[in-house]
Amino acid sequence: MIPDKATATPHAIYNLVILDESGSMNSIKRSTIEGFNEIVQTIVGAEAQYPEQRHFVSLTTFNGLGIKALLYNNPIASLQLLNDQLYQPNASTPLYDAIGQSVLRLKNDLSTHTDYNVLVTIITDGEENASKEFSRKAINELLTELQATGKWTFTYIGANQNVEQVSRDMGVPNYLMYNSNIEETEAMFRKEKMSRASYYDKVSKKRSVKEDYFNEDKDNEKV
Repeated sequence: MIPDKATATPHAIYNLVILDESGSMNSIKRSTIEGFNEIVQTIVGAEAQYPEQRHFVSLTTFNGLGIKALLYNNPIASLQLLNDQLYQPNASTPLYDAIGQSVLRLKNDLSTHTDYNVLVTIITDGEENASKEFSRKAINELLTELQATGKWTFTYIGANQNVEQVSRDMGVPNYLMYNSNIEETEAMFRKEKMSRASYYDKVSKKRSVKEDYFNEDKDNEKV
């Protein structure tokens, strides 16, 4: 699934979305599906706008019933949109396990590659409560290590929690708060799309993309 170095376009961008599928997401299920599909369209548009970029999309959903890689490094031409059959919120929130498994898989697959960026977007409406494999400390160490390379950017979008504290505890400097209702979920995805478009522009211009994903002034006010 990772393109061979000899055939890859000049600069690859790997877009990994780690999406909460726990039971509490039911109330915003439709808005979440539509929001993810709008993210996909933003990525499609970026590849058209920046021909020097080649984009790949991964989507991991997670709940207490399992952690599922619905997409893994799919190129634009083979993307599948999210729908009611694929996204069915239920059970608890193994957040750390979802992050750890998804990020380590991509890290390992990119170990022999050099010319790339990775954008990891974590979306949840609740705190960790079910992980068995990864601890908060392990996630912090992993994410801190990858961000130090300058190639990986992590963002955390959360509701019903102290988002700033949770984000910092995991070592993620970019965070966004929202309330888990339809109106604010839609507003959150609009904000994410704008920030994502700005990120791709910064990559194109070889500007820093480390710690100002949502706001240049880092205020990170609630949407």
